[in-house]
Amino acid sequence: MRFAHDTIAALQGGVAIANSAFPPDTLTTVADLDVLFERHGYTGRHDRNRAELDAVRNLRPRLVTLFAADRDTAAALANELLAEAGALPQLVRHASFDWHIHAVPADAPFATRVAVESAMAMTDVIRADELSRFSRCADEGCGGIVLDLSRNRSRRYCSTACTNRNATAAYRARGARPSSQPR
Repeated sequence: MRFAHDTIAALQGGVAIANSAFPPDTLTTVADLDVLFERHGYTGRHDRNRAELDAVRNLRPRLVTLFAADRDTAAALANELLAEAGALPQLVRHASFDWHIHAVPADAPFATRVAVESAMAMTDVIRADELSRFSRCADEGCGGIVLDLSRNRSRRYCSTACTNRNATAAYRARGARPSSQPR
C-alpha cells in the first residue's frame, strides 16, 4: 500500500514525537523541538518557546496510544483528536509541497497541528486496514513505536540506536558461546 506524501510525513513526525518520550527522552529543550520541526517538514506556526514544547510533550502519551492501538480504538482516538481541534479538512499547497490536506489553520498551535495531522494520517492507515505497519520496538527495554513502511515489513526496531544495541548484544552473545571447533 502506498500512502500519500503528507500521510507518510505526518506518520513519521508523529511517531518521532511519540518515541521521544521513551528513554532517553529526546525532546527536552526548545532546540530539540526546532530540530524535530525542521527534520519532519512541519509548516505553519512555531512559537519556539517552553509552552509550545510542554504542549507537544504532553501530546506524546496520546500519540503512543494512537499508534499502538487496535483498529477500532485507533479510529475512536483519531476521531477524538480531530473533534477536539475542530478539524475542517481542506486542500492546501506550499512552495515545496503540491496539493495535500490540512485540517486546521497554519496558525493553530504546533501541538494541535501534530495531533490533527497524526489523526488524519491514521484515518488513511485505518481505512486501508494497514495497522500492521505499526508495532512495538523489539528491544525489550524500549517500548517505542515502530513505523514500518518497507515493502516486506521487516522493521523490528524504532530507531538506529535500538537496532545497533541489539545487533551488538547478539554479536557478543555469539562470541561468548563456547566453540566446538578449534580456531
